Amino acid sequence: MTDDIGIRPDTAASAARVWRDGEPVYDRGDAVCVIGAGGSGLNAIKNLREAGFSVDCYERETTVGGAWNWRHDRSPVYAGAYLISSKPFTQFPDFPMPDDWPDYPHHSQLLAYFERYADHFGLREHIWFGTEVTRIDAVPDSRHWDVTIRGSRGGDPKTLRYAAVVVANGHNWSPRWPELEGLEDFRGQVLHASAYSDTAQLRGRKVLVIGGGNTGCDIAVEAAQQATRCWHSTRRGYWYAPKYAMGRPADQANDLMRWARLPMWLRRWMFKRLLGATIGDFTRLGLRRPDHELYESHPVVNSQLPYYLGHGAIAPVPDVARFTRNGVEFVDGSSAEPDLVIFATGYRPEFEFASPELLGIDHDGKPRLRLQLFSRTHPTLAVAGLVQPDSGIFPIVHWQTALIARWLRLWDTAPERAAAIWSRHQGEPERRFTQARVTGSSRHWFEVDHIVYLRALQRSLDELEAVK
Repeated sequence: MTDDIGIRPDTAASAARVWRDGEPVYDRGDAVCVIGAGGSGLNAIKNLREAGFSVDCYERETTVGGAWNWRHDRSPVYAGAYLISSKPFTQFPDFPMPDDWPDYPHHSQLLAYFERYADHFGLREHIWFGTEVTRIDAVPDSRHWDVTIRGSRGGDPKTLRYAAVVVANGHNWSPRWPELEGLEDFRGQVLHASAYSDTAQLRGRKVLVIGGGNTGCDIAVEAAQQATRCWHSTRRGYWYAPKYAMGRPADQANDLMRWARLPMWLRRWMFKRLLGATIGDFTRLGLRRPDHELYESHPVVNSQLPYYLGHGAIAPVPDVARFTRNGVEFVDGSSAEPDLVIFATGYRPEFEFASPELLGIDHDGKPRLRLQLFSRTHPTLAVAGLVQPDSGIFPIVHWQTALIARWLRLWDTAPERAAAIWSRHQGEPERRFTQARVTGSSRHWFEVDHIVYLRALQRSLDELEAVK
């Protein structure tokens, strides 16, 4: 290996060196740069390689797995984390999970799955571990990209030129903190859920969990078992779905209704009947009535929350009004005195290496991409995995990266036709890939109905296939 990070021995001698702003740039020709070696990045490498591209993937950590590798600094995974999508809706279509694995695998099993996937398809040889991308710049008057990299622990930066860039750095690693009055004066311990790792942090504590999503509910359930007291604060009402329905994992039952083409009103009626026969009225447990209809937001998937609410081990409380020196006041005038507060308030998408205009990032921090996938200003820049489906994400990522590979290949084989397609889609308005109206909060920016979205990807694939 040469001293130049990103230049392999077999390409170092032949890589053409160009210059930009007085600095050398190594030209990687038609190679594609992939940023991140989590599940989405691994799948991007595999599908791009199968389409005939050379690929350099840069991963700031020393192993694969991304957010699902609990050893990584930015991983939000905690010891008791299990998938909320069942096995068939989580696995890649061409690499099934073992038959003897449970319906909902543990996070350690998903990491093992990614490691096997990387080994099975020979992906590691295309990954530069311990190397982070610090900047991407569009090359003027070209579809190419200058990608600046450096070692994760320091070192001199180096710049390489690529034909395209696929961003797969994940969107669940940069904590979102709310602004709350008095928080800086609170004497108790404050954590974001990203720093929560084990139930030992809860043992013997008085815990307030803030946030009504899946992570917040999971941590509240663990606090109910380990803490001396647990309050769970949510700012609105939610729909809560069990992990099993009609004798099978709930996402599989829901998918059967989708493929049967049941109308939305009937799906809602059936779901409410199911809840009525199991949990009953949420408000009996102290929860607030949802302020939105079913499927206007993905339900929280948690079978244990009602159990611990019903046993009094979790005290539901409304939104926080303010912190005091020794406690918390809620918007209904009630109060609590926790000694540990965990903010399960989600994450914000972060692309430290890209200027906002490349991904259409607005003043709220939301990227605006075509198909929630492609840059609207640069045809050879894409973001894989920036969706939150009502099922598992990785089957969707598979078809996203298959479309990316097909799209980039068209620019090689028929650039005029690719340019015509690009021009045709330029003026398309932003679209939400859902059947029902979706709530507009930042928690729901990337929500998609997996069937609606997959059909949109298929239409795009068919469009590219037709111009061969």
